[in-house]
Amino acid sequence: MAEPSFARLSLLFFGFLLIFATYSWVFGPDSGILFGTRVGKTLGSDPRVRVDHSTEKPRHPLDPLTVREIERVRTILSGYDPGFGSGSATIHSMALDEPEKRRVVKWKKGNKLPSRRAAVVAYWGGQAHEITVDLDSARVVSDLVNRTSGYPILTLNDVFAASQVPLKSVEFNRSIEARGVKFSDLVCITPFAGWFGPEEEGRRVIRVQCYTLQGTTNYFMRPLEGLYVMVDMDKLEVIKIIDKGPITIPKASGTEYRFGVQNKPVHMDPINPISMEQPDGPSFRVEDGHLVNWANWQFHIKADQRAGMIISQATVRDSETGEPRSVMYKGFPSELFVPYMDPEEGWYYKGYMDAGELGLGPTAMPLVPLNDCPRNAYYIDGVFASPDGKAIVQPNMICLFERYAGDISWRHTEILFSDADVRESRPKVTLVARMATSVGNYDYIFDWEFQTDGLIRVTVAASGMLMVKGTPYENVDDLGDKEDDAGPLISENVIGVVHDHFITFHLDMDIDGPTNNSLVKVHLEKKRVPTGKSPRKSYLKVKKYIAKTEKDAQIKLSLYDPYEFHIVNPNRKSRVGNPAGYRIIPGGNAASLLDRDDPPQIRGAFTNNQIWVTPYNRSEQYAGGILMYQSHGDDTLQVWSDRDRPIENKDIVLWYTLGFHHVPCQEDYPVMPTVAASFELKPANFFDSNPILGLAPFFDKDLPVCKPLASS
Repeated sequence: MAEPSFARLSLLFFGFLLIFATYSWVFGPDSGILFGTRVGKTLGSDPRVRVDHSTEKPRHPLDPLTVREIERVRTILSGYDPGFGSGSATIHSMALDEPEKRRVVKWKKGNKLPSRRAAVVAYWGGQAHEITVDLDSARVVSDLVNRTSGYPILTLNDVFAASQVPLKSVEFNRSIEARGVKFSDLVCITPFAGWFGPEEEGRRVIRVQCYTLQGTTNYFMRPLEGLYVMVDMDKLEVIKIIDKGPITIPKASGTEYRFGVQNKPVHMDPINPISMEQPDGPSFRVEDGHLVNWANWQFHIKADQRAGMIISQATVRDSETGEPRSVMYKGFPSELFVPYMDPEEGWYYKGYMDAGELGLGPTAMPLVPLNDCPRNAYYIDGVFASPDGKAIVQPNMICLFERYAGDISWRHTEILFSDADVRESRPKVTLVARMATSVGNYDYIFDWEFQTDGLIRVTVAASGMLMVKGTPYENVDDLGDKEDDAGPLISENVIGVVHDHFITFHLDMDIDGPTNNSLVKVHLEKKRVPTGKSPRKSYLKVKKYIAKTEKDAQIKLSLYDPYEFHIVNPNRKSRVGNPAGYRIIPGGNAASLLDRDDPPQIRGAFTNNQIWVTPYNRSEQYAGGILMYQSHGDDTLQVWSDRDRPIENKDIVLWYTLGFHHVPCQEDYPVMPTVAASFELKPANFFDSNPILGLAPFFDKDLPVCKPLASS
C-alpha cells in the first residue's frame, strides 16, 4: 500500500487555507502590530483607512474586546492556570462580558466606561469552564464548570486535527485506494456528530467525510460516498469506520464555479455595471468604530464570534419632537438549525447547529467589494481570540451601505382636482448592515435594513453548495421505483439531499425603555352578520389579548387563524391613547415537521414554535444553550419557556424563527443561486402619524446628469 504522504500534505494545505482564510491578520512592518482595512468611507473619512487595532481602545460599554484586551486576558489566564500556557486548556470562545443592562442604558458619552470584563469558555480536563476575567483588577473573578450536557463551540484547531486522524488508519487508506482516488486529491471535512445516545457519551466525537479535488475546486460535488469515519477529538483516534464499498464518484466536469476558469458560454445580453452615486457622500457616519448614525436612527454594531453580527441599542428619533426613543436593546441570530432528511448510516447525524457548534464569526470571510457590498460601503473588522488566546483580526467582516433601488416610501396622485396637479412621491433609501459567513458548504448573508419610517427588515439569504450524496444512477429513468428517499437526482450520480434551514433570532425589544413591555396578540376573528342586518354575510373583528405568561407566547403561525403580534409599552401612550408599540411581521416561513422525540429536534426544540417571548435573562441568549455541541436539548429555549414565567409589563425578549424547506433542483448545481427569507419589525402606534410625511423628494438638480444611450 502506498504511503499516504500526499494526502497528509493535501489535508495540511487545505487546513492551512481554511485557517488562514478564516483567521486573517496583517502584520505591520515593524513588530507584529495588527492592522485591518476599512474600505469605503463615511463623511470626512478617507475611502481606504488602515485601522491600527493594536492601539484601539473601547469607547462604548458594548464595544467588543480590543486586541490589547484579548492579549491581556491571555496573560491573566496563563497566570491563573498553567494549562493555558501549556496548551492543555484551550479557549473556545472569548467575548466581552457585557455590563448589566441598566448600566449600559444609563451610560452617556463622556462618562467613565463600566468595568471591562471578558467572558471566556474554556475546555480542559474534560470539563467546560465559564470564566469571567476582570480586566481592571487583572484577575479571574469567576470560574464555573457548566454542568449541562454538551461541549463548547469547536475551534478550527479541533476541526483540522480531526480531519487528519483517519489517515492513521490502514483500513481507511485502503478504502481510499479502492476508490481510485489519489491521496494528493483527497479532502476531508468534519460534519458534526449531533447526539444520538450512548455511543457519543463521555467523549467529544466528530464525523469525517471525504471528497476528491481531482479536476475541480468544487470538491463538495465529488463525494466519496459510502465511506464514513467517527473520530474521538480528544484522543485523536478513530472510533469506527463504515465502508459500504465504492459508489460511483460524480464527474468533475460542470462543477467549477470560479469566474477565472469558466469556459461555458452565457447566453444572455451583458448587463452594464451599476452603481448608486452619492455626489455629497454617504449620509451615515460611524463614530468610534461601532456607533452608527443615519437619518433618524442610531445603533451600535459589532462582530461576534458566535452570532456573527450584533445590533444593539437601536433608537429612532420621534418625528414630532426629535426625542431619541429606544426600540431594541439587542438583536442577533441566536442559532441556526439545518437538519438533513436522510436516515441512512452515513447521513442520519447531519443536523447542524452552525452558530453554537462552530460560530458564524470565524467562518466569515472578508466581504468582496462591489459584489458582496456596493462601492459606497463602509467596512468593519472583527477581532476575536484564537484557541491559545492570541488576538486575531478578521478584516472587512461587516459592511454598511445605503441602498436605493427605485423603491417608493410613500406616494399619492389625485385625479379629482381639475385645477391642480397633485402628484406626490418619495424615494425609499435604506441603510443596510451586512455580514456573510461560509459555514462549510453553505454561505449565509445576514442583512439588517433600517428604514426612515422606523421599520427594521431582517433578511437571511443562503447560497453556496448543496450537501450532496453520490449515487450509481445517472438518470431518473434508471431509478424506476427505487427513487432515493434522500432527495432528487440533480446531476449525473448526484442526489441533492432534502433539508431544512431554520434561523432563530434573539430580539430584546425595549419599546420606550427596558421595563413595562408586553406582548399583545391581535386576533382577526371572523363574525357572522345577523340575518337582515346587512347585505354582508361575514366580516372580521379585531380582538386583543395580552400574554400573561410564557406559554401564552408560544406561537405557531397559521394563515387560517390570523394574528398580529405587538410588543407594546402600556405606559407610553400616543396622542389618541394607544400604547406605543412595534409589531413583528413574518415573511414566508416554514415549520419543522420532525417528530418531537427525534434527536435532532430535541436539540433544535427552539424551532417548535415560530414566536416565543421570555423574560429578560442575561444567561438566556443562545436558543440551543451555551454548550451546543453534542448537547441533549436540556438547555434550550423550549426548556426556559416551559417554566411559564410572567411576561406582562416586564423586560421581555422576543424570539423569532424563520425557515424554509429545501428540495434541491438542477438549478442549485453546482453552486446555488441565492434564496432568501425575512421578517420585519414595524412601528405600531409608535409615532403619532406618518413619520416621513416631511421627507424631501429627489430633484434632477440633486443628482449627476446620466443620460441613457440613444437607441439604435
